[in-house]
Amino acid sequence: MDTEGPTKAHVAQDATTGEEISGTAIPPSTPDKDRDIAQKRNAFTELLSPSKNPPAEPTRSTLTRHDPTALTTFAGRAGLGAYIHAPQSFPSSRVISFDGSFVTINDLYPKSSIHTLLLPRDPAKQLLHPFEALQNPEFLSTIQEEVRKLRVLVAKELQRRFGKYSTKERSKEAAMEKALEEGKEINEASLPQGRDWSKDVISGVHTHPSMSHVHVHVLSVDRHSECMRHRKHYNSFATDFLVDVGEFPLSEEEIIRRKKGGWLDRDLVCWRCGRNYKNKFKALKHHLEEEFEEWKKE
Repeated sequence: MDTEGPTKAHVAQDATTGEEISGTAIPPSTPDKDRDIAQKRNAFTELLSPSKNPPAEPTRSTLTRHDPTALTTFAGRAGLGAYIHAPQSFPSSRVISFDGSFVTINDLYPKSSIHTLLLPRDPAKQLLHPFEALQNPEFLSTIQEEVRKLRVLVAKELQRRFGKYSTKERSKEAAMEKALEEGKEINEASLPQGRDWSKDVISGVHTHPSMSHVHVHVLSVDRHSECMRHRKHYNSFATDFLVDVGEFPLSEEEIIRRKKGGWLDRDLVCWRCGRNYKNKFKALKHHLEEEFEEWKKE
């Protein structure tokens, strides 16, 4: 389990900074009165609206007194427990949806334009290392299905947010508009294919999670974010440090290979064009800005 204090080896493998580990959002001091309504319509309809500026200072995550069940303090590596314990205490801009089995949130420190986390609420599994938890066939099947659904929703949000920039999307829309103008019935099969946004979504768990509670990352592929600030941030989503849940259950040999370390120190290679920036993160960061604009246009 990742419930104990970090060892030197663990710290060396952390894909996040100390500020990020200690900075979990504090719930509002009064209940979100619109929470029940938001849950019924499912916040994915207005989902994934990250704050324009990442938190400047780390905060201690303490559940507030308005919730009579909120008697536990979740700090540091246990910070995700706040969302699992009382998701109703957070606004819909942070907690996207929840039920008895899962909580889905927007990552507080997103590493892409869209970055969500899937948090299982099973007490028997939530504090296990993901490699151990996902070896359980029943739990793995449930996680894989929830990730599949979340990937679809993230893809839809990508289309909503960036579709207007996409050449493939504009071609399809133009063909539809032309058919409508000519009074023709729209035949989907005859239209340009449009963009498959599902190919722009990645997901998985980290080989060495920085947070104690099991969580699955589901995010857009662009790695475009103000919170992408370090080499380890980038490589945690660009190397085998990230393990797709579709690859589970893992063999013993694969577990050993993944855990051997060194993934975060690898050369920085652009996810889109494959150019190797060695250890020059600032150069890569500038390049990612350019790639983001080109990626939107695909």
